[in-house]
Amino acid sequence: MTLLSADAAGLTPAEYGELVTKPVEALSVAYAVGTKILTKSHSYRIPLLASDVTTGAVAEGAEITPSDADFDELVVVPAKFAGLTIASRELVDDSNPSAADQLGKSIARQIANSVDRALFNSLAAPNPAGFASLTGISTVAAPEAYANLDPFEEAVSLSEAAGGRITSWVTGATAALAVAKLKDTDTSNRALLNNDLTAEGRRMILGRPVVVSPYVPAGTIYGISHDDFLVVTREDTRLDVDHSAYFSSDRVGVRGTMRVAFAMPVPATHVRITNAEE
Repeated sequence: MTLLSADAAGLTPAEYGELVTKPVEALSVAYAVGTKILTKSHSYRIPLLASDVTTGAVAEGAEITPSDADFDELVVVPAKFAGLTIASRELVDDSNPSAADQLGKSIARQIANSVDRALFNSLAAPNPAGFASLTGISTVAAPEAYANLDPFEEAVSLSEAAGGRITSWVTGATAALAVAKLKDTDTSNRALLNNDLTAEGRRMILGRPVVVSPYVPAGTIYGISHDDFLVVTREDTRLDVDHSAYFSSDRVGVRGTMRVAFAMPVPATHVRITNAEE
């Protein structure tokens, strides 16, 4: 990164990149519910066990018949997410970390929103494929109006049958409210869900936190297995500052780029719950 102002040397290029990376990870639902994987490569390769080694009971002293395990490979190529903001030269030339931090957060908000939009919706390339287009994901059909937690119990069971473990639920605000309003009996005002009072009253379904995202389609709730959802992130996140593009107005362009992709090696460990609203 080239900084044309001598007064803007308070932060190194690596530190500028962190002004994008850390806020995106804090704002994005993808990083909150998934497992972050860092890579320096153009692509990230995940070995998939296609068939197990054959085992069985063997008599003492007898020869053990060898067998091979077959592997497939999932290749993930992080997509570039980018944001651009324009600021006054005076603001950017100020080497105060708080000024640079605000610019980084502005870029990070754009990137975090784009990452989550791609995660929960079927978007055209170059967006990475997310849960909406995931082939083999487990599905549960819920009633139009939730009456109990049976769909969630079924989702947990489906994930466990595939070797997963649902660790969080992600949905939109409307669906989250509909489930939160469930009562333990028809004549009670006591909520059916258990609130985690140690986490500012965060809603829990079957002991798993509910995360709200505006990018989940209406009528859809995702049960996500943390260990089986990888957020592959390239290490070359950048925040570039350019003084020339907007020279005539004495403004500075600040551009942030971050490369992210999603990997779900065992799709059935994740569950999509849908009702008639969808």
